[in-house]
Amino acid sequence: MHLHILGICGTFMGGLALIARAAGHTVTGCDTGVYPPMSTQLEEQGIRLIEGFDASQVELKPDLYIVGNVVTRGNPLMEAILDRGLPYTSGPQWLGVEILQGQHVLAVAGTHGKTTTSSMLAWILEHAGMEPNFLIGGIASDLKVSARYQPSRTTFVIEADEYDTAFFDKRSKFVHYRPRTAVLNNLEFDHADIFPDLPAIETQFHHLVRTIPSEGRIIRPSVCEPLDRVLARGCWTPVETFGPGGQWQAVPDGHACDFQIKVNNAPVGTLHWDLTGEHNRMNALAALAAAEHLGVPPPQGIEALSAFKGVKRRMELRGTVNGIKVYDDFAHHPTAISTTLEGLRKQTGKQRILAVIEPRSNTMKLGSMAARLPAALQEADLVFCFGASSGKHALGWNPAQVLSPLGERASAYDDLDKLMDAVCLSAAPGDSILVMSNGSFAGIHQKLLDRLQP
Repeated sequence: MHLHILGICGTFMGGLALIARAAGHTVTGCDTGVYPPMSTQLEEQGIRLIEGFDASQVELKPDLYIVGNVVTRGNPLMEAILDRGLPYTSGPQWLGVEILQGQHVLAVAGTHGKTTTSSMLAWILEHAGMEPNFLIGGIASDLKVSARYQPSRTTFVIEADEYDTAFFDKRSKFVHYRPRTAVLNNLEFDHADIFPDLPAIETQFHHLVRTIPSEGRIIRPSVCEPLDRVLARGCWTPVETFGPGGQWQAVPDGHACDFQIKVNNAPVGTLHWDLTGEHNRMNALAALAAAEHLGVPPPQGIEALSAFKGVKRRMELRGTVNGIKVYDDFAHHPTAISTTLEGLRKQTGKQRILAVIEPRSNTMKLGSMAARLPAALQEADLVFCFGASSGKHALGWNPAQVLSPLGERASAYDDLDKLMDAVCLSAAPGDSILVMSNGSFAGIHQKLLDRLQP
């Protein structure tokens, strides 16, 4: 079957394209701004890429068009598909029907930590010899790729996003996945561009809960009021908890990054690793609990995580110049910014942290969480924010005004070169520069490393 994918260069749709190709389909795709590394990865698999959404692409005559959620009404190709009555579906629905049927699906949902927890879980199963299929929104160093599919394997780990499915299906993507094991990692307000409030997101999470079989398992933090409300609406599946007071707990064990794992208060092993932060401990517990549901004993899961090297763009050290470290992190929500900084602070002690942030997500641009930024950035010694109240890099709020509670520690720039000049002028040996954005940030990480060269 020939599949033509609209919006192929997004992380989810690009991964879906690789899975479709592995399933034996002929795959082509289109997007705007087709560029490496996704374009390279796709072309290496024999997937033809077309720049833009020109209506002439209907002449390719595929058997089915798969539509990503970046595609809207008014898109020339989509309008041609609709006018001619050509067959189309969404990416999540195609995946759910054509690939996930017959698989034991382990879905990782939540506002934060989906990519890291999914990667940890897939790595545990890989270490246990299960060779799981997976589709994850990032690349773990241990797994090498973001998506893999072998039809002979019947286990599938998927990062279960609550963002909407397509312009014609406003349900969350994850309702299409039908998991048997579901991690509900946490839940708070996000995606202000599609959800009016937290209760609207809670409704989508309950749609997911309704699809989990009674012989499945739900894994959730012991303390999370929004998830309490979700499950109070109805739950038909056994639930396990992790975190303080939960069935799965992590207890500090000497070294700052070591902790003892307990299940129902019984020690099952000690995890030795280099990852920092309470959020990573919680992610690890969730991954261990999910793997145990598939039969991986906790000691074996702990052994696997002790060798886990982390995920690209999650506190990834991009380089060190003149004693100055430059880190890259995907954090863009105030909660993620705060936990990322807290984790780095435990690692650096009293040495300075220079936080460089780009509030580019739709939620942050709208300003619904802007007021939370000063508190989220408290652990940073200096803050450099990229954005403006108007112009090319406009936000829906004034960054200088919002960050004013931080006083002289914070500054805002609408010119990237000026921001980098300010960061390099301020940086000194022993400092850590933490760049936080959910986009490429114009390659600022390498540019900073280059400018810091003596």
